Formats: sequence, C-alpha cells, structure tokens
Amino acid sequence: MTDNPWLATLTAIFLWWFSTGIILWRVRVADNGGPEQHLVSVVLGLPLLAAGIWGVNVTLTDTSTFGAYVGFLSALAIWGWIELAFLSGIITGPNRSRCPPDASDRQRFVRGFGTLAWHEGLLVLALVLLAFATRDLHHPFALWTFSILFFARISAKLNLFFGVPRINVEFLSTPLLHLPSHFRRGRVNLFYPFSITVLSFSAACFLERLVSAPTPASTTGFTLLTALTLLALLEHWFMVVPLPDQKLWRWMIPAPKVIPPELLQEDGNGL
Repeated sequence: MTDNPWLATLTAIFLWWFSTGIILWRVRVADNGGPEQHLVSVVLGLPLLAAGIWGVNVTLTDTSTFGAYVGFLSALAIWGWIELAFLSGIITGPNRSRCPPDASDRQRFVRGFGTLAWHEGLLVLALVLLAFATRDLHHPFALWTFSILFFARISAKLNLFFGVPRINVEFLSTPLLHLPSHFRRGRVNLFYPFSITVLSFSAACFLERLVSAPTPASTTGFTLLTALTLLALLEHWFMVVPLPDQKLWRWMIPAPKVIPPELLQEDGNGL
C-alpha cells in the first residue's frame, strides 16, 4: 500500500466527512422512523464495533503502511459506534431533562455531566482498553487516533459549556433535544484560546514526527494523525467563525419530522 502523504491526508479528510455524515444520516432516519428505531441503529452498528476491535488486533502484529491505515480506521470504527449510540440517545447519561433557565453554573455543569456520564465513561473505558492492548507497540496509531478524538471532544464540550458564539444543534435527534439547554451561546470564553493552542501544538508535533518519519508506515500514520488533529482544530474554529459548516452534511440528511414547538423554546442560555 502506498505511503503517499497526500493520499493519506485526503483519506483522513474523506473519512472524517463521510463517517460523520453517515452517522448523522442514520440517526435522522431512525428519528423519523420512531423511538424504537434508535436501538435498532445501535444494534445494526455492532459489526462496526466488532470490525474496529478486530482491526486493532491486526495492528498488534502489522507494522506496515497497511497496519497504519488499519489502526486509524479501527479507532474511527470504535469511536463511530460509540457516537452512534450517544446520538441515538441509547448510551447517554441519567439526566434526560432540560436545564432550568435560572440554574447556576455549578448546577448547569452537574446536570450537563449527567446528560453525558455513561457515554463519557464508555469512551474512557475504550481509551484505557486501547492503551492496554497497544502498550507494546512503538507507534500505536489506533490509540493515538482515538486519543485525538477523545481529548478534542472533551475540549469541545467544555467550550460549549463555558460559551461560544456558534452552536450547531441542527442534527440532534429527538432523544437529545434537552442537551442544548446545558450549553451557553455567547462571547468566546477564556478556555477557548487554550484549546486552540493545544490543538495547534499537537498538530505541529505530529507534523514534526511526519517530517522525520523513518519508515513508510510512520509517514502514513503521522500524516493521518496530523490531518485528524487539524480537522479537530477546524471544528473548534467553527464554534466562532460564521461559516455554515452544517452544509457539509445537510444535503445528504433527510428533513426532520415536525418537532413540538415547546421542545424548541429558547432557554435562559440563549438557545
């Protein structure tokens, strides 16, 4: 398999766009089909999780360029199934109610964590298991891929809590309509520059490893990681830059069924 860094970059960009789109598409289709369809989606997605686990096992003995791609794809597969389970409202958290408009920041944080607790716990468990499974690898690309997704997600959720100018909730499913009430739309918060700095530094570190990569496999692996980190950085910029990023996927997603107006009422946080 070729170690062309441009091909690896395009692969990462396509997989980021396509995997996001296919998950959002399936969630919307299930949402329009009825509450029980969300569980069907998660069950039907189990082969994706199994393929990810199998792929990680393959990378334990394959240090070739192919192994780097498999590690990257495997992490995306595991992550994708967990995200499908969350966006479908199957694995979320104990709190499924809207946040009161007069809630304090502390109450909003506690309630907000309650909406995500089981999902975040599953992500932590997956990260720990990946770290254990790949502990003997010199370049555990599956672990690093999952780690980028994990920490970028934590950063994004904290920024949504602290406050950012732009919050896209267009693709949320009915089981998650309570989620935006825990966010805050407003001026850029003080944590945001820190997030941008860390992601930029991480991308620079992966780029440095790419430039000095000694093997074709490491060239491919660090290209994929660099591209993924830059995409995570781009997603953070979408929180403040007025660009219609939802248009990347809107065209491929069915229109939602009618949502009761009371579920879309603006809350005290401006959502």
